[in-house]
Amino acid sequence: MDWAFVNRNWEKWASNSVASATGQPLKAALLINYDPTGPSRLLSTIAEEQGIEADPIEVGEFVNFVKRGNYQSESFFIQSNQYVTTSIHESWFCARCLNTSKPAGEGAIIYKTPSFLILALYDGSIGAASRAMAAVDRFAWQLERRNL
Repeated sequence: MDWAFVNRNWEKWASNSVASATGQPLKAALLINYDPTGPSRLLSTIAEEQGIEADPIEVGEFVNFVKRGNYQSESFFIQSNQYVTTSIHESWFCARCLNTSKPAGEGAIIYKTPSFLILALYDGSIGAASRAMAAVDRFAWQLERRNL
């Protein structure tokens, strides 16, 4: 694992894509070590985070949700917000927040690479989701180039 490469690319990507101020496509993002074929005693850890202070127990429950793969029949929680999956694709899926107080809503994009899960959160609806997906795709492409 080339941690220097991952960290350098995360820092560059996060500074351009994740912010609490308007204008950035994402409000928060997590990079989680993920090996679905590894032994169950091998815990996933938070590799990087921006715009969020994730609870390791909550992240563990989220990783278990991803491993189970029951995206359409289960929901997951991130920082007391409950998300339900709205669309599933080969290496990523989208979810919407059920208990948001924001008029335009909130969403999440989860992208699986060979070594990581990227969890990206955004505010808004369809246009915001498209911008968020484009931002996540740029970072995932960097990782997948190195088979990470």
